[in-house]
Amino acid sequence: MASIFGKIFTVTTWGESHGPAVGAVLDGCPAGIPLSEQDIQKYLDRRRPGQSKMTTARNEKDQVKILSGVFEGKTTGTPISFAVFNEDQHSNDYAEIEKWYRPGHADLCYDLKYGFRDYRGGGRSSARETIGRVAAGAVAQKFLQQVAGTEFIAWVDSIGNVDCPKFDTDKLTLEMVEASPVRCPDKAASDKMESAVLEAKQSMDSVGGIVSLLIRNVPAALGEPVFDKLDALLAQAMLSIPACKGFEVGSGFAAARMRGSEHNDEIYCEGGKFRTHTNNAGGIVGGISNGENIVCRMAFKPTATISQPQKTASRSGENGELAAKGRHDPCVAVRAPVIVESMAALVLADLYLQQKRNSL
Repeated sequence: MASIFGKIFTVTTWGESHGPAVGAVLDGCPAGIPLSEQDIQKYLDRRRPGQSKMTTARNEKDQVKILSGVFEGKTTGTPISFAVFNEDQHSNDYAEIEKWYRPGHADLCYDLKYGFRDYRGGGRSSARETIGRVAAGAVAQKFLQQVAGTEFIAWVDSIGNVDCPKFDTDKLTLEMVEASPVRCPDKAASDKMESAVLEAKQSMDSVGGIVSLLIRNVPAALGEPVFDKLDALLAQAMLSIPACKGFEVGSGFAAARMRGSEHNDEIYCEGGKFRTHTNNAGGIVGGISNGENIVCRMAFKPTATISQPQKTASRSGENGELAAKGRHDPCVAVRAPVIVESMAALVLADLYLQQKRNSL
């Protein structure tokens, strides 16, 4: 089971939802980057469960411990290992899952592939695996901020049928996003989204959502022209996040309804720097960053594990019904923005180091 992402700036995540701990090992980080546990904790606090009525009631502090790779407050260039110990597992809630497959979850596919699975909370298929991604992504964001001033902001753009109206992203701040319990920067839309999540929760159901990502101050020339295109790697990164089922960059699927004269971003030069008047490409052309903001959107399906009775089958082939127990997010999109930011940062940090190596 492969759990490694990246080529130079690599992250290996480890641990299960109901095991002793989860974490990651980050390799390839340059030496001399100031780093503390608090630098990472502020990102994990945005991801952790039990934040509000919008999220699972599982009560985890998600306190990170740096085990290696940092000395006197700076990275040493050696592997950085992070651990977060699980404290509030209710494994007995998953007793029925040992026998019955949850519709929409990875239970059946894990058994088909491995013939064995950790049914407690889904094991590696649980979104709790993303703790390691966020910890490593925090380092990637700090590195990119230091070398290029790169900034990552993700927000919830829609939940169910409630959409966030278009706004000037030049004015968007992380504080605006985090002020909302559903991480939508528009107050009116946020209130409606909150109602949609609570309604799904009260119905023992779940609801999907769309997360948008804005990356500012992106170094130009990141990405390769053929298979390792920047947008292709971002798509891989985003679709590897649990429950993410769709990805688009720039104008995305809307481009299929446009003409070239509408979609092409006209180029101009100002102060010796090339810019575009529009950004339908989302900051990526030919698989390579052009220096404009990267803009992309990710679709997250409704949480698979719900308490409503659903028809399913058992491991032995018996047909029956399952009303899943346990504590689950009624809308996974609410906690997804920091995971989205982290995965994007891991992609850009890896490509930045590849570009530096190629230019030597």
